Amino acid sequence: MSTYVFKAMDLAGVKAGGEIEADSKQAVSDQLRARGLIVLDVGEKYSSREIELSFLKRVSASDLAIFARQLATMISSGLSILRALYVLEEQTESKFLKETIVQVRKDVEGGLPLSEAMSRHPKVFNPLFVAMTQAGETGGVLESSLMRVADQLEKDASLRRQIRAAMVYPTLVITFAIGVMLALVAFLIPVFENVFKEFGGELPAITQVSVALSHAVTGYGWALFIGAVVLVVAFLKWKTSTWGRPQWDRFRLKLPMKIGAIVQEVAIARWSRTLASLTSAGVPLLQALEITGRTAGNVVVEESMESVIASVKRGGTIAAPLAQESIFPKMVTHMVGVGEETGALDAMLDKIAEFYEDRVEASVKALTSIMEPVMIIVIGGMVGFIVISMYLPLFEVYNHIE
Repeated sequence: MSTYVFKAMDLAGVKAGGEIEADSKQAVSDQLRARGLIVLDVGEKYSSREIELSFLKRVSASDLAIFARQLATMISSGLSILRALYVLEEQTESKFLKETIVQVRKDVEGGLPLSEAMSRHPKVFNPLFVAMTQAGETGGVLESSLMRVADQLEKDASLRRQIRAAMVYPTLVITFAIGVMLALVAFLIPVFENVFKEFGGELPAITQVSVALSHAVTGYGWALFIGAVVLVVAFLKWKTSTWGRPQWDRFRLKLPMKIGAIVQEVAIARWSRTLASLTSAGVPLLQALEITGRTAGNVVVEESMESVIASVKRGGTIAAPLAQESIFPKMVTHMVGVGEETGALDAMLDKIAEFYEDRVEASVKALTSIMEPVMIIVIGGMVGFIVISMYLPLFEVYNHIE
C-alpha cells in the first residue's frame, strides 16, 4: 500500500485535505466518495530525504496543551472527532505533532476509539492523557476531560519553567567562570612560568599546582575534553537507566541548600495535581493511582504508590500508607484523609497542589538569592587562587632582593 495526499470538498463547500493509505488513486477516490466528499485532487506522497534524528523528536507540553484545548473546543462546538482532527493536522505547527495527529486520525477513521489511537503514540500522549481521554469517552464528557488535561499540562509546564528559569543565571555564571579560568590557565600562567624560569629556585607549592594545571590544559586539552564528554554521557545514561534512576531520584531529595526540598515539593505538587485530574475525570481509583505513580517524575513517589494500591485493594484508605512514606509530609496525609472522609478527595488534592506550587515558586526565589553570594565566593576563590599562585614567587624574589 502507498500513501496518497488528497484535497476534497464536502457538499457544504468546506475544503478538506489529508493523507490516506490505499492501493491506488482510484481506491482513495472511492473512500472519499463513500464519506460524502467531492474529490478535487489525489497524488502520491513522496518520501522526504531529510535526515531526521529520532531522539530530537519531541512535543512540548505547551503544544500538547494547545492541542487538547483546541480539540475540546471543537468537539464542544459540535464538530465530530474526525473533522476536528482534520482541522488540527492542517493548522498544527509542530511537525512531529502533526505527523502524530495524522496517524491518530487514520486510526480513528479505521474504527478505533480516540484514546486507543492515542495510546499507540506513547512518546506524545502519556498515560495521563490517554486515561483521561478514555474516561471522557466512557462518560460522554470528552471535552471537559480534554480541558482538564490541558490545565494539567499547563500547570506542569509552569513548574518546569520556574525551575529552568532559576537555573539560567547560575548556569551562565558557572560557564563564564570556567571560561575565564581556562583562559587564565592556558594564556596567563605560561607567561609567568617563563619569568619564573629566569629567577631560578624552587616554586611555592601553590604555584606548582597552577603550573601543572596549565601544562595539563595546554598539553592534554583534547584528552580532558573527551573525558568530560564521556563523563557527561555516562552520567546521562546512568541517570536514565533502570538501576541508576532510583539512586539519582533519592540523591536529589537529599541535596543541600534547599534543592532537595524543592525536588520534593515539585514531586508532591505534580502527584497531587495528576491524581486530582484523574479522579475528577472519573478514572477508576486503582488505575489513577498507578498512572499517578508513573507520571510523578520521581521513583520514590512511584514506589510509594505500590503500598497505596495494595491498601486500596484491601479496602483501606489512601492516607494510611501515605503516612508511612517519608516523602509525603503530615499535612498532605491529613488533607488526603479529610478528603476521603468527606468524599471531596479531588478538591482536597487540588488545594494540596496549589499550596505546593506556591511553595515551589517561593523556594526557587529563596534558592536563587542564596546561590548568588555563594557563586561570587566560589568564583572569587578560583580567580584569587590563580592570581596569588602567580604573584607569590614575585613577592619572594622581592624579599630576597631586600
